[in-house]
Amino acid sequence: MTGHSNIIEVRRLTKTFDGITAVDNISFAVQPGELFGFLGPNGAGKTTTINLLTGLARPEGGTFVIDGIDCTKNPKAAQHLIGVVPDESNLYPELTGFENLCFCGALYGMKKRQRQDRAMQLLEMFGLKEAAVRKFVGYSKGMKRKLVIAAGIIHEPQILFLDEPTTGLDVASARQLRQLISDLHKNGTTIFLTTHYIEEAERLCDRVAFIVSGHIVKIDLVESLLQPFQEKHVVQIVCTHTQNDIQHKLSEFFPDMKFIFLQQSVVRVEANRPILAGAIVRFLEEQGVEVSEARRIRPSLEDVFVEITGIEANAMKKEKEKSGMGAKA
Repeated sequence: MTGHSNIIEVRRLTKTFDGITAVDNISFAVQPGELFGFLGPNGAGKTTTINLLTGLARPEGGTFVIDGIDCTKNPKAAQHLIGVVPDESNLYPELTGFENLCFCGALYGMKKRQRQDRAMQLLEMFGLKEAAVRKFVGYSKGMKRKLVIAAGIIHEPQILFLDEPTTGLDVASARQLRQLISDLHKNGTTIFLTTHYIEEAERLCDRVAFIVSGHIVKIDLVESLLQPFQEKHVVQIVCTHTQNDIQHKLSEFFPDMKFIFLQQSVVRVEANRPILAGAIVRFLEEQGVEVSEARRIRPSLEDVFVEITGIEANAMKKEKEKSGMGAKA
């Protein structure tokens, strides 16, 4: 493990493309062994930040230091310390799983025997031993994602950059992958994870940065971000149909509560004191609204994100639907 207090230090990093600022004067630090999340919508600057820190792009301004090595002028100076898992596969379709891993090991300067042993170890660890001699092109999405992660850690890097690791995966593969990420973290690997799945960040990360339009708007421990919301009481009510003026009637009758209509049929109720769901349900039924479900819900990182960024969770969900259903499990 590193002797520096921060393994990554970023100061005022800036990158523009065709006059558009993708990353705007951002600063943050990551501690050794930390799982640090970059959370924001698509196009927020998450991938650009990873590309800058891993030497795939050059910054226009600012500095970044990795494990005490200033990489600003020579972005590849810390290459031996890092592993990268891009959001798109970077492996060769015509090579087998085993050959792909050995090839990546060779790129990192590993000796033949060492990379072959490590490749077999990783195939076993990731549940891909049976597919070792099959061509990568024939792998399922989940298997491909796992092999791309295995390739990123073949040289046992101190720091792993994961860009949207579960996007487009089915529920079971996404769950399995999150477990692998969690295990790597427990074993002491520093992980920098980008995601637009809020639940994923909440489940995996020690700390998160919210990034919107190239700006970091908040950085904190997940538990510290959630703390102010723990005092808030929330109930979600599902109706079979609602009336147009029902929100106004609810607000008038229960003035100390906040009513948010997530969809036509889903009402979120927030208050600073315990909510008597039965009274609201009775009121709705008296108004001719049929209620199918009412349940208390625990405030989540999604609530914090919406409050701080002003970006509705629905906007992130639309992106989620566009790119697959990765993080629903």
